[in-house]
Amino acid sequence: MHVTDDELVNFEAYGAAALPTPKDEGFVENDGARIWYATYGSGPTVILLHGGLGNAGNWGNQVPALIAAGRQVVVIDSRGHGRSTRDTRPFHYAQMAEDVLTVMDRLELAEAALVGWSDGACTSLILADKRPDRVSGVFFFACNMDPSGTLEFRPTPVIDRCFRRHRKDYQALSATPDAFDSFVADVSKMMASEPNYVAADLAGIKVPVAIVLGESDEFIKREHADYLARSIPDAELILLPEVSHFAPLQRPEHFNREVLAFLDRL
Repeated sequence: MHVTDDELVNFEAYGAAALPTPKDEGFVENDGARIWYATYGSGPTVILLHGGLGNAGNWGNQVPALIAAGRQVVVIDSRGHGRSTRDTRPFHYAQMAEDVLTVMDRLELAEAALVGWSDGACTSLILADKRPDRVSGVFFFACNMDPSGTLEFRPTPVIDRCFRRHRKDYQALSATPDAFDSFVADVSKMMASEPNYVAADLAGIKVPVAIVLGESDEFIKREHADYLARSIPDAELILLPEVSHFAPLQRPEHFNREVLAFLDRL
């Protein structure tokens, strides 16, 4: 069924499509946190990592398409997001990458492809950099790898709708439902200061990477995406027309086609 939600009106009102019934779900303990995960389908594994302030349920339009294409899908609530907990220390992307690795170890996954959205993309690329033996490729959607890659923040109705949905979901899922505002402040500190990859760091990445950006992205500079694609060996640049930072929700069929095409090239 064709889905279009360019203004995120449906997302604000109802959230993304509901995730299917998982094959397995649970928590892993890592470095002061309990990390929630769920698995679906069978076949080569792809791990979906959501954006900052969101949760794994934001992938509701992607999981069924990947299952239908013969993939095992793993979704994870990032540390402090959704059902996953955190301790009192600051957020760090490298720590989130270790959380993903811990889930992979629990599930006995020797290797997986990673599809990351915003903060999840950053986490994916850091894990690929640190453990290329465990990552078959990274679909890096809508993120930066140093603070200079972001645009000056300007609120829009679309961003406001997304933020209001994130607040509702956090209050419904989190073990600390009243802590949303402090959670936002802590995630924002991480976003403002990390990651800090330079061109030489990017040149050392050894796995296949697609740098993907909506043509109307509200947060990421187009020239930064170009720079990442130039700097990472053999990386490809994919621009998505008529969408922004929220393409998996706005035009999921188009987004899913690009994800599946990338996975098929690995």
